Amino acid sequence: MTILGIETSCDETSAAVVRDGREVLSCVVHTQPQHQPFGGVVPEIASRCHIRLLPGIVKQAVAESGVGWHGIDEIAATRGPGLASSLLVGWSLAKGLAMRLGKPLRAVHHMEAHLHSVFLDPAAPDPHSVYPMLGLAVSGGHTSLYRMPAFGRLELIGRTVDDAAGEALDKAAKLLGLGYPGGPVIDKLARTCTPHQGIFPEGRIGDHAATGGLNPDLCLSFSGLKTALLRRVETAPPADEAAVAQLACDYQEAVVGAIVRRVEKALNGARYLAVGGGVSLNSRLRTLLADVCRKRGVGLLLALPRHCGDNAAMIAGLAGTGRGILSPAAFDLDIDPSWPSADSVA
Repeated sequence: MTILGIETSCDETSAAVVRDGREVLSCVVHTQPQHQPFGGVVPEIASRCHIRLLPGIVKQAVAESGVGWHGIDEIAATRGPGLASSLLVGWSLAKGLAMRLGKPLRAVHHMEAHLHSVFLDPAAPDPHSVYPMLGLAVSGGHTSLYRMPAFGRLELIGRTVDDAAGEALDKAAKLLGLGYPGGPVIDKLARTCTPHQGIFPEGRIGDHAATGGLNPDLCLSFSGLKTALLRRVETAPPADEAAVAQLACDYQEAVVGAIVRRVEKALNGARYLAVGGGVSLNSRLRTLLADVCRKRGVGLLLALPRHCGDNAAMIAGLAGTGRGILSPAAFDLDIDPSWPSADSVA
């Protein structure tokens, strides 16, 4: 199967062609710079950019794949979760394109696709050979843990109850005057310092109601951490660039450390840990996860850097495994900005 994938869940406009779920023939990604002055994604700007750019990006992806329109077997697109106005652009184009070409249409779950992105690395094992597996999807909009006992089975077991990790890092960068997006800048600065433990608090969740019934020990909260940094900056502003770098380092350590501790608690019985999403590029997170997996005898699967952020290759790749909702049912679906992973079945 050669599948054309479309991804517009947030501010990346992307199209890709993937063969048999793993062989990336082309992947075009455009990250919108228009959001930088606002310090975050503005949904209306994002959707307008998608409308303007997506048709050309789809044509480019098909051309670069070398298979031509006649070589596309199926159209897949992100149905959710994500920003409603952004999702609508990609899903509508995918529907129209599938109808025009007479091809099947498949609705794909964005977070499950992030976890599949690790298998786009040719060196990764066969996707059917790694279970039971633990999945960590960590990005600007989501920080979630999934128990994956078998191929095609996902159970959400932990998540952030407020800010996602990427959002927490972006907000910290804004407070420190480091610009947007903040995650890469904080990561770069943090490499110049030695992290101090316990400088910032770790959010704890003691109420099942706040977690939607999930185990509080596997859930996260970053809003209090952000507030602690704000108070620190207000009461004792960093005197120089070195002090800013140390604050960034200590803050990152609190974010990353909280994630890694939840992962370690959830690893029982897992043969592999799969990590996807833009924040999975963070060098400190990768180091600490590698240490935990080595200690526990668990294989660590990380996406290639070009597949960590939002991209259509992961959408087409997951579709190529048969996951998602296939037409004719897909043609009757609307977008679902809060689509639960449990519903994203073939």
